[in-house]
Amino acid sequence: MKTTNKIKVVVASEEHVKYVDEINDAIDIASKQRGTGIARRTNEYLAEKISESKAILALDGDKFAGFCYIETFGNKNFVANSGLIVVPEYRGHGLAKEIKNKAFELSRKKYPNAKIFGLTTGLAVLKINHELGYRPVTFSELTDDDMFWNGCKGCVNYDILERTNRTKCLCTAMLYDPAWENTKNGNGIRKRSLLDVIQKLKPKNGFKKQNQEKIKNE
Repeated sequence: MKTTNKIKVVVASEEHVKYVDEINDAIDIASKQRGTGIARRTNEYLAEKISESKAILALDGDKFAGFCYIETFGNKNFVANSGLIVVPEYRGHGLAKEIKNKAFELSRKKYPNAKIFGLTTGLAVLKINHELGYRPVTFSELTDDDMFWNGCKGCVNYDILERTNRTKCLCTAMLYDPAWENTKNGNGIRKRSLLDVIQKLKPKNGFKKQNQEKIKNE
């Protein structure tokens, strides 16, 4: 395990296209180790993201240490921070958080009015997202853009998503809405949204309560 003192986390540019093979190899290894999916992208796709400066790269000198890229969907109304990866020898020092924070900042700068979302099975990523202001949501609150969901075909768990008609998978969906920051009573908005999520995730509770009240009245 290495220290991250000399690691630079930067917005990628065309000069970093040379790292594409290493990035995809790291994604494959991480996916196999976890037993869960990280959707793989083609080398050409990642090269395009890097060339367009829509990616974040962590470098230890000239050595690849971590990566993340951003994608837009639904006429740029939704932005996803995808493919977050940290090379094993650099884990445990908060590098994933630094990369994710940089990707979040880049997303807000390029698309200030877009909702930022992500799917993940990783507890560390869930925690980072929560600290950035994301909240858990149902899949129905994410983009309906087929381009995004087709990207999940590279995941080993895609059959689950397909069988459930995109309503659930092993991943947790999380969303950040910039409208929360533009509302004076932001806390109230979040609480109502969370209550809505709870009701959607636990529909049986309301049904049970109605039955109990009915029995009580009888």
